[in-house]
Amino acid sequence: MKIALLGYGKMGKVIERIALERGHEIVLKKSSSDNYSGLENADVAIDFSVPSSAVANISECLNNGIPVVSGTTGWLEEYSNVVALCEQKNGSFIYGSNFSLGVNLFFELNNYLAKMMSKFKNYSASMEEIHHTQKLDAPSGTAISLAKGIIENSDYINWTLDANPKENELAIEALRIENVPGTHSIFYNSEVDTIEIKHTAHSRDGFALGSIIAAEWLVGKKGVYTMKDVLELN
Repeated sequence: MKIALLGYGKMGKVIERIALERGHEIVLKKSSSDNYSGLENADVAIDFSVPSSAVANISECLNNGIPVVSGTTGWLEEYSNVVALCEQKNGSFIYGSNFSLGVNLFFELNNYLAKMMSKFKNYSASMEEIHHTQKLDAPSGTAISLAKGIIENSDYINWTLDANPKENELAIEALRIENVPGTHSIFYNSEVDTIEIKHTAHSRDGFALGSIIAAEWLVGKKGVYTMKDVLELN
């Protein structure tokens, strides 16, 4: 499989290494200043760029009939427009706030726990996420996905970064610490105890491998998908 890497930072380099180990070929390594020369040779593109570049990268792929997987977060206010473009072009697109297999299982656990805990009003939910200091968006896309899972399965109506949330607001604390790939913790606190679930990434390899598996899965398909489709978690 010929892969275009849109974004060639730390994640892009890890994706390159694992893709080559799996027998794939890299036909484009695009940094922020490069053009898209070589994209036309790709079977699929993987976008791990920055929020300001993601929509342009994804749109370039869809306009040229290249299936695209994006793990860039912080641009989701444009998501509906990207979906509309994909449908208009009969394209292929997967967005994931996190491509790690473990995190996607954690998403399902989070949904189940939120649904179960919604019956017990003496517990209040909160979240903590920790990432490396180079991460541009806060809270993380993964944290937002987890918050969405809680909101959809409970009485919470929105999330906030405010340390003093209003009633029915889910508080998220976003910390930035050097060399932390990603840690997400969900807490249910009562006067007598605390229930906690936690996912800790040890390296970027899990994110990279998941994005490559998603790209392998996407080739030959048409439509807008998620990692639930890739991992058959629906």
